[in-house]
Amino acid sequence: MADRSHPNKRRRGLILSSQGWQRLQAAEHLSSMQDNQGKPYTLEQLSQRTGLSSNTLTKLRRRQKPVDWQTLDSYFEAFHLKMGSQDVISPGQDPSELDLAALQQTPLKGQLPLDSPFYIYRSNIEELCAKEVLKPGALLRIKAPRQFGKTSLMAQTLNHARDRGFRTSVVNLQSIDCQVIQDPDRFLQWFCAVVAKDLGLPNELSSRWDDLFGSSYSCSDYFETYLLPAAATPLLLVIEELDELFAYPEIATDFFGMLRSWYEQGRYGLEQRAIWTNLRLAIIHSTEVWLPLTLHQSPFNVGLLIELPHFTPVKVEELTCRYGLNSPDITAQAVFALVGGHPYLTQLCLFYLAQGELSLEDLTAETIAHHTIFHSYLRRQLQLMEAEPDLIEAMTEVARNPAGIELSHQTAYRLQGLGAIRLKERLAIPSCELYRQYFAR
Repeated sequence: MADRSHPNKRRRGLILSSQGWQRLQAAEHLSSMQDNQGKPYTLEQLSQRTGLSSNTLTKLRRRQKPVDWQTLDSYFEAFHLKMGSQDVISPGQDPSELDLAALQQTPLKGQLPLDSPFYIYRSNIEELCAKEVLKPGALLRIKAPRQFGKTSLMAQTLNHARDRGFRTSVVNLQSIDCQVIQDPDRFLQWFCAVVAKDLGLPNELSSRWDDLFGSSYSCSDYFETYLLPAAATPLLLVIEELDELFAYPEIATDFFGMLRSWYEQGRYGLEQRAIWTNLRLAIIHSTEVWLPLTLHQSPFNVGLLIELPHFTPVKVEELTCRYGLNSPDITAQAVFALVGGHPYLTQLCLFYLAQGELSLEDLTAETIAHHTIFHSYLRRQLQLMEAEPDLIEAMTEVARNPAGIELSHQTAYRLQGLGAIRLKERLAIPSCELYRQYFAR
């Protein structure tokens, strides 16, 4: 309902503030996941939902020409939001007068909340994930370099599954104690116990675990006779940081082989073992870690593979708008030219631009790679490469030859996994200007 106490606002007109635009974008995205099969709303759909014309919506969303208070209020109400004074600005008001940090105090890191205005919907990836986990016996594999948004994407998928009545469990292998991960039997018992706890089930390992048959058999039996039949609804089991196991090949080989057998029973199993169709697996791992295991003994060459891409220039501009920056097209071009659409680095640049700690001039400076905001991220990448002398030597050569050089297949694969290079007609080139500047030195 429009606020009748603001006739002057209706007469002069208002523009969405950065905060107001961010709130609307977050609400739109969450609504599209719940009510529109994960697809962003078209202008026509928004027009039907808000009762506003396409022309009015375009003007409102561009945030350049003022519209009346009642029009803005209608947009907010359509997504069950209450518009406040911080959600709008007057045409002559400096947007920097508003506190962008009211929504974000620090640079984004880790999983984004479901309603985060800074989550960027990537083409049809969310829709693919949401559809895949609905299939009996599905296996979804998500891989990408560190800080590419894997966990945030899975949070969206989990929310979609829960909305459809699924049980869910998330096992993060980074949280496991060192003593447990070195003992195959304790590791699988820990794994079963964590899933049972997530599902609100009592721990029955003492009565259901039989050492005579071995750990993998006992673990599979625990799922088949206890965890899966505990309810008629499917179970979406997410295993995060799977690459933590790569350093423990004896445990990893058996565990991955077991996951592969669960998938095969779910997809192709016998009728008497149909319970496995109720298990939907999702595994997440980083491409930074070398995969040392034989693929046919693991789940890494079956199911649906999702490799998260860099942001496109269009997505970078969309995110720039959400940060409320002026001249979003010019700003987005400068950010993309520096970090090439790397999701975390893009967010990092835009945050500090919005805070006024970076300028567009900084982004074009030849020394920007040594700016303090990038130090922690690039230093970690350097340490990973220095652990393998061939990698740091190869990366230095790539950075000093931006036209491209040929690398051995394994070296190129490793540097791609780190997000440091991309291949152009079999030649390795820096993945972005930031990497070129940093490693050329």
